[in-house]
Amino acid sequence: MHASLDLHRDAVLWKLAGLDDEQVRRAMTPSGTNLLGLVKHLAAVEYGWFCSTFGRETEPFWFDPATEDMAASPDETTAGIVAFYARARAAADAAIRETDLEATGTAWDGRVVSMRWVLIHMLEDTVRHAGHMDILRELIDGAVGRFPGVE
Repeated sequence: MHASLDLHRDAVLWKLAGLDDEQVRRAMTPSGTNLLGLVKHLAAVEYGWFCSTFGRETEPFWFDPATEDMAASPDETTAGIVAFYARARAAADAAIRETDLEATGTAWDGRVVSMRWVLIHMLEDTVRHAGHMDILRELIDGAVGRFPGVE
């Protein structure tokens, strides 16, 4: 499961490759969904599910993840959001390696969940948003597939 999550995390990052700042921020749906906002969201939820749920530290967020994680503000850079995602991935990877799959923690909504459940949930969430990003990227410049040359 962890290897599959990693594969889809990499696909998420490929969706930004070769695009300029305007393109990664371009709202492509009535709700304002854009590529960079989805990466910011995935970083925040990786920290939340893998770290906060199991009592592990996260870096302080400079935004309200309940209302501001799906869009990049004008002062946030692509490099900064990608670095935030890399740090969240590293923290999540450590939590996955160091926590038994049957260990439980308390989620943000009070539910008690296992590391296995969180891993499956984050795999589903990452794949779901990678699919959104597939569509957005194709609308921006016609690029398709999970990775260059892989449909």
